[in-house]
Amino acid sequence: MTNETIWLGIGFFGQGLFFMRWVVQWISSEKKKKSEIPILFWYFSLIGGLITLIYAIYRVDPVFILAQSFGLIVYLRNIYFIYFSNK
Repeated sequence: MTNETIWLGIGFFGQGLFFMRWVVQWISSEKKKKSEIPILFWYFSLIGGLITLIYAIYRVDPVFILAQSFGLIVYLRNIYFIYFSNK
């Protein structure tokens, strides 16, 4: 297995986790029969986004790096609000 193959695996794994956030959101909304963003959505976003950012840094892709970096701020902030607001 080459170094490039390993990095492609990391990239696909990160994107897979990032994709799972939509699956979680869809299933949750279907169960409640209304649009809802469950906590797990934000965790999949954070972990998938972080792994994807690492891959983007490896690839030296400034567009991808910038997009993922700002996304991580949003995901962390939403997790913060879930646990620390109105308590």
